[in-house]
Amino acid sequence: MKFGVFYELSVPRPWTRESERDVYMNALEQVRLADELGFDQVWCVEHHFLEEYSHSSAPELFLTACAMQTKNIRVGHGIVVCVPQFNHPIRIAERAAVLDILSGGRLEVGTGRSATWTELAGFQANPDDTKKTWDEIVRVLPKMWMQERFSYQGEAFSMPSRAILPKPYQKPHPPMWVAVTSPGTELDAADRGLGSLGLTFGGIAEQEHKIAEYRRRIKSCDPVGAFVNEQVNTVNFLYCHDDAETGIKTGQRLAGTFSYLAAQLLAAREAYPTRSYPSQGLLPQLRQESQSPGDGGRVPEGICIGDPHRIAEVVRGWESVGVDRINFLLNAGETVPQAQVLDSLRLFAKEVMPQFQNAPAAAVVG
Repeated sequence: MKFGVFYELSVPRPWTRESERDVYMNALEQVRLADELGFDQVWCVEHHFLEEYSHSSAPELFLTACAMQTKNIRVGHGIVVCVPQFNHPIRIAERAAVLDILSGGRLEVGTGRSATWTELAGFQANPDDTKKTWDEIVRVLPKMWMQERFSYQGEAFSMPSRAILPKPYQKPHPPMWVAVTSPGTELDAADRGLGSLGLTFGGIAEQEHKIAEYRRRIKSCDPVGAFVNEQVNTVNFLYCHDDAETGIKTGQRLAGTFSYLAAQLLAAREAYPTRSYPSQGLLPQLRQESQSPGDGGRVPEGICIGDPHRIAEVVRGWESVGVDRINFLLNAGETVPQAQVLDSLRLFAKEVMPQFQNAPAAAVVG
């Protein structure tokens, strides 16, 4: 079992001259510490127009800053939106290659099609086309990286023969993933030989069958790239404290704040449903468990909050169903003071991580 960190970069109101910079600087400090503590990946979303929930519209810049300030942690698009109105495929390939070079070959490329009508409508993209355009783009990206010259005639885009430069530092290309939010996307990942980047908060039992089916199907996949990236990541919250009650209480506030901010992902879809986006959102279980930032309901199954003993037991549950890595959200709307976030990371690295590592535990930074 490995561990990463995951960023939405949520900025609560009131917005001031410094508020967005503070969120970014806090996140970078957390990433530097995570790198020193032995976390092996940092992921950052791409979102647009989602006030307070996520101000991460240029993740490639944030990830470049992460790469420049760290030594070992891998940097991941979680995800880059593969819809031409958002990102032209050529630009995806070029930016990814530059980031891979600057990071010394530490890039992970997560792909997806956007999750909200708010964003799709803002770019005037047809939501019923996004699955097709994602599939088309994810199949050509590896060719852009590997072929000296590339030409293409397709539905999402076309281009004459050109040298797409630079090429990635990793050969043949960086590992590729797909965001798994809608039911069945884990099968799309398996069929294409892509890593499963789970971005929902379902319980352990709910995920067990999906992971097993992903493992079964990927064995006979037709990979879109030069190699199969058989990995299962899931996302979680992390708040670790010596006192279990304090850890749970603060962790519930963190999870509740995230759920509250994420509600805007659902509102437009409920008002304007489309054939391709029929689900009731990314966080159905979490919305049932915690309806407001201050709601102190029971802890949802599989959430990594509390003391080190409780969190280790939760991690063992995820490990038992085949998860390779848990990526942790450390804050939401800056509801947890920065010093407490850093202390939580240190305690988790000291007390929990060594239980899941064969190699010697990373030195804990004071």
